Amino acid sequence: MALAAAATLTGTGVGTAGTETERPAACAPPTQGQPPPQQIPATVTTVGQAYYCIFDNYYSGPALDSRTLLVPAFAAVTREMQRRRLDQPGATLPALTGRKDADWAAFGKVYRQIANALPDDAARAAIGTAAIRAMVDGLNDNHAQWLGVPSQNLVGLTLSGITASGDADPAATGPMYVNGIAAGGPAETAGIKPGDEILAVDGAPLLVGGILNEGVLSSLLKARLGAVLKLTAHRPATGETFTATVTAAAHRPPPRTVESRLVDGNIAYVTLPSMAPEPAAQVLTAIAGLRAQTALRGVILDLRGNGGGTLEAASTLLGALTHGKTIGYWCDVRGRCTPNRTDDSVKLLNVPFVVLTDRRCASACEVFGSAVKDLKLGTLVGTRTAGAVSGPAWAYQLDNGTSLLLPKYHQLAANKQVVDTIGVAPDHYAPMTAADLSAGRDPGLAKAVFLL
Repeated sequence: MALAAAATLTGTGVGTAGTETERPAACAPPTQGQPPPQQIPATVTTVGQAYYCIFDNYYSGPALDSRTLLVPAFAAVTREMQRRRLDQPGATLPALTGRKDADWAAFGKVYRQIANALPDDAARAAIGTAAIRAMVDGLNDNHAQWLGVPSQNLVGLTLSGITASGDADPAATGPMYVNGIAAGGPAETAGIKPGDEILAVDGAPLLVGGILNEGVLSSLLKARLGAVLKLTAHRPATGETFTATVTAAAHRPPPRTVESRLVDGNIAYVTLPSMAPEPAAQVLTAIAGLRAQTALRGVILDLRGNGGGTLEAASTLLGALTHGKTIGYWCDVRGRCTPNRTDDSVKLLNVPFVVLTDRRCASACEVFGSAVKDLKLGTLVGTRTAGAVSGPAWAYQLDNGTSLLLPKYHQLAANKQVVDTIGVAPDHYAPMTAADLSAGRDPGLAKAVFLL
């Protein structure tokens, strides 16, 4: 999805921005080829710019009620002040009308009064951050994001029951086990292995009554540089329960790459870590290379852990399975839909096809999986996908150097059913468990080989 070039926007001071009724400068796609601007604290101008950016560019912008954005934003501002013990008697939101400009003028007037009465720039920046984050969260859209200060996993592990965005999977049940380890990262150095069940962090249980303790999860996955964490873990393969000390540190694990091999003699097994054009092309090259070694009786494409990418990559891979087909739709808020189609320039594979999926297969990965199922191009094995495929998102830059990611369309599958928030169900249920991963077993792959 190409982004049009646009000039970088500039901001104003922390507490003030023009008149109370003035509309901020429009957000715009970042200038291509230019480094991202330095981020500065969010001002009232930034908050207003984010507000209008959503109306101008978001999927439901033409039908959006301004109260959907401003009421959560103001509530977040007051909560932030309460946390800082800086609440103000005049911090009250006037009645809103649903009229976009009038409501912003009313909100902005009170916001400026609040910001100007705060004791320092740090507090003013904090309420700006709270307001923007609440507006974006209020959209309840998994592809709408505010790209503020980037976070980094400094522990070097991923857990079952956690989505690609780091949130708790509402369908998850315990135990929470390690399903990914960064090579050379702190967790691997501390002796943590795939399949290890994480029971507690610094003595605090990760699950209480079967419910994830999100504060404990945050202390693990969002640990600050240098933080020392004591993890209590259980290793199913040995039955051992042990404590590992992990020191959060910056690390650069090698990027996940396409891997391929023959299994059961003449089945091509290929992994695809992301749905991007270059890896998609590598998948087809890998299959061709394996085909040169033997007469393939089938292909297994492993999409477990594939967090998505582009429609182009999904179209390319689906073009290797069929031609002339609609693989999904991009629809606007009025229900007008544009079909997306297979890339018919790709040579057909003409072999039985199995796809391995899990709850970390998201976005464009789900576009691919749903099309395989709807168009009867192969068999899905594993678990239901993430259900995080609201629609393609474009970036829009705000005056403080941060960006909003906003979908202009929503995605429907090939048969025009909804996958977002629901996911794609496998044809054959074959979940990975902590015991399987710890012992080196792969029930999904075994089932795929059996089917072929």
